[in-house]
Amino acid sequence: MPAENPATESVDAVVIGMGPGGEAVATELARAGLAVVGVEGRLLGGECPYYACVPTKMMVRAAETLAEARRVGRLAGSAQPQPDWAPVAKRIRDEATDNWDDRVAVERFESAGGTFVRGWGRLAGPGQVHVDTADGPRDFRALRAIVLNPGTVPAVPPIEGLAETPYWTNRDAVTTTEVPESLIVLGGGPVGVEFAQIFARFGAEVTVVVRSRLIPRAEPEAAETLAKVFAEEGISVRTGVDTERIDHDGEYFTVRLSTGDPIRARRLLVATGRHTDLGALGIGTIGLDEHARGIEVDDRLRAAEGVWAIGDVTGHGAFTHMSMYQARIAAADILGSATEPAQYHAVPNVTFTEPEIGSVGMTEAQAREAGLTVWTGRADIPAATRGWIHGPGNAGFVKLVADADRGILVGATSVGPVGGEVLSALTVAVHARVPITTLREMIYAYPTFHRAIEAALGDLG
Repeated sequence: MPAENPATESVDAVVIGMGPGGEAVATELARAGLAVVGVEGRLLGGECPYYACVPTKMMVRAAETLAEARRVGRLAGSAQPQPDWAPVAKRIRDEATDNWDDRVAVERFESAGGTFVRGWGRLAGPGQVHVDTADGPRDFRALRAIVLNPGTVPAVPPIEGLAETPYWTNRDAVTTTEVPESLIVLGGGPVGVEFAQIFARFGAEVTVVVRSRLIPRAEPEAAETLAKVFAEEGISVRTGVDTERIDHDGEYFTVRLSTGDPIRARRLLVATGRHTDLGALGIGTIGLDEHARGIEVDDRLRAAEGVWAIGDVTGHGAFTHMSMYQARIAAADILGSATEPAQYHAVPNVTFTEPEIGSVGMTEAQAREAGLTVWTGRADIPAATRGWIHGPGNAGFVKLVADADRGILVGATSVGPVGGEVLSALTVAVHARVPITTLREMIYAYPTFHRAIEAALGDLG
């Protein structure tokens, strides 16, 4: 091991990566009286408040308002909405991101007793953290804990020609001040489909290109429902194709596919996943594999002696709520407080398209692959009372996946106008392993969207 820098600063804990989970664990440790250094090269708070969850859901809200206005003719009279992106861009800057300024977040952390260092941190050996800052390097010795929360950055596929073009990632899409006249979206995961529907509803001609199908990790029925809605809204979807080359002539992108004619658009959004550079994080210096897909942790989020890891890098779901959940457990473990071990059998997630697509636990395919005796049940939202009342925009369903041998739900999908909210009841059922008999004996309020759960239970098995 190299000799320690005599200027090394000794502290109790260093948190590398101050996304939502990193900020939460660092703040908890600081409030407990530990000397804590939080290190972040970008904005304190991470991707969620500045480029993901918060601003994109403001965009979703605006796009849904336009869609509802266009339904007035079928429900309440007449209306002729005129899309205008200016209020959306202004709200994102003023209300969500403070024009991408994290001063409030930094002050919040420092007022809790933490020390914030803006720079790029990496492990330099057991208990050692090196940080490159604009003012020069700083070295820290963590006497009690190092927490790794590096987050992820957009993964850009090695498509011929792509690197030489002015493509967008989610960050560019969030910061845009105007809607492109046409847009090609590479990728059909949650990020890709959300942006596709947002910009289409604001007038862009949108084509989505995916190698497999839309939202490939969700139930196939969810993908089919969303594809139907996209077709009704004029969004073109090219599935089962590879992108072979991308060119840009100064005005338009041309995307050449493995099948069919090339497609052209003013803008190209790359939404093909995210990744973490473990090599840059220096985990090899403590004996961890820098070439792995992520960092393996135990049920207390321990990655190595004196090192904890949380968030996307642990491989249990790239969700803010996952990072926050793990932060609570890691902080308690570091402080020696009693806490439950991490459990991942009931991880919820929501894709904020219209319809919203919420899921928790296993899909039917995953349950069968796990060797369970599987029962499924389904209820379609348009056929349910609230769906019929709701009328236009009522696409969706509730699907339940049960382990017949144990008599419990192991997974569920809720697709519909408030699919993410209906998911909450299903998440409780999967997490707490509530017996199916108990769920069938419950009283479900009428007429609600969540009453479709009762109908799906009636179809189960």
